[in-house]
Amino acid sequence: MDTFDVVILGAGSAGESIATALAEAGRSVALVEALRVGGECPYVACMPSKAVLRSAEARHDAQRLVDLGGASSRPALDDDDLAFRQAVQRRDEVAEHRDDAGAAGELEEAGVVLVRGRGRVVRDGVVAVEGRELAYTDLVVATGSTAVVPDLPGLDDVPTWTSDEALSAQDRPASLLVLGGGAVGVEQAQSFARFGTRVVLVDPGEHLLGKEEPSVAALLADALRADGVDVRLGVSAERFEPGADGGARVHLSDDGVLDVARVLTATGRRPTTEGLGLEVLGVEVDGPLPTDDHCRVEGQQHVWAAGDVTGTAPYTHTANYQARVVTENLLGGDRTADYRAVPRAVYTSPAVASVGMDEATARDAGIDAITAVMDLGEVARAATEGAGGGRLVLTADRGRGVLVGASAIGPRADEWLSEAVLAVRAQVPLSVLTDVVHAFPTFGEAYEPPLRELAERCR
Repeated sequence: MDTFDVVILGAGSAGESIATALAEAGRSVALVEALRVGGECPYVACMPSKAVLRSAEARHDAQRLVDLGGASSRPALDDDDLAFRQAVQRRDEVAEHRDDAGAAGELEEAGVVLVRGRGRVVRDGVVAVEGRELAYTDLVVATGSTAVVPDLPGLDDVPTWTSDEALSAQDRPASLLVLGGGAVGVEQAQSFARFGTRVVLVDPGEHLLGKEEPSVAALLADALRADGVDVRLGVSAERFEPGADGGARVHLSDDGVLDVARVLTATGRRPTTEGLGLEVLGVEVDGPLPTDDHCRVEGQQHVWAAGDVTGTAPYTHTANYQARVVTENLLGGDRTADYRAVPRAVYTSPAVASVGMDEATARDAGIDAITAVMDLGEVARAATEGAGGGRLVLTADRGRGVLVGASAIGPRADEWLSEAVLAVRAQVPLSVLTDVVHAFPTFGEAYEPPLRELAERCR
């Protein structure tokens, strides 16, 4: 039996980071992974999706070249299929053709023992991988999450994609039904629509993006519709049957019927905890793996968790943050995680970005919350960019005079929302924020009027 200081289950963003840092600090580490080092983000999620979105944005901007003053006549573009194949070629280069050889080599150079296969705890202190036993002092669970495919009548009988499969596909469908209006659903809807696919997006909620700021979500719906996406809210798919030419016929809750070439399920993900043998350690899991503020699994002294498997703000940047917390604690530190200011971003065009709480959530938490709003169309940079409108919504705690949340939609909102992220995390007083000078002309200037309004109302 091989013995290690730490055995890590899952080589996604969190697992890979923890393993490398511990090995470089002189610890003996085994990293267990059945699929790819790096997890889904580099190969079938974050990186390929953003690459295709950028290609779609470039094609969209080319069609606006006259409006933006870049040409006196509209340039001729090749057809949608040829353009999509070019986008796919670039996507696959960005995603390293879903080949993890380079990432695996870097791990081994750092001194990590990479064990291919599925790991399962067989007794306290021992993980088995394909018949090989690995003893550990500490165990880290970083097994990520798995796409949820809804259990709907007939769905198995029609052509479907998960987002992972869509981001590995080589051809675009002529028509596509997207189930779910969360971040993945809206990004995929816009990508395919901008390459000529007829896209219908259905979501049973009142607005897109779940619990995000409704007014921001409404502007995103408008943007998608402007791209040709048929956004249907308060509607869900009820049953499916094979359609013409190998496609799908979809019966909707509003009695509508759709015929599409393919269905993309974007209805969420669930933590990957099945088959890990954690019950051997007395950890019964039916959903996210519960952790304390040190990222230690509740009730365990030597079992830790990081990434999507925890169900806490399931983003790659959260996984990387939790990885730093776990690493520091395994190296003898006493670090705790603070999730108040984890940003949330949707990389559509325009982008959506949020942090902290909206007014309703803050009030539910017992905060005397107030909100101020800024129309991005009033910012000078919107005119120079030809960007149209957008919105910034700031939420403050009246009693403490600090921001507790922000939500925005606008060009590169995912970048300039960082000012609010820092303000929420550091609890910067509104009196200080109102004294910040922003460069002119920038979208950052949008902060100034609502911050002054909030500061005045907090006096």
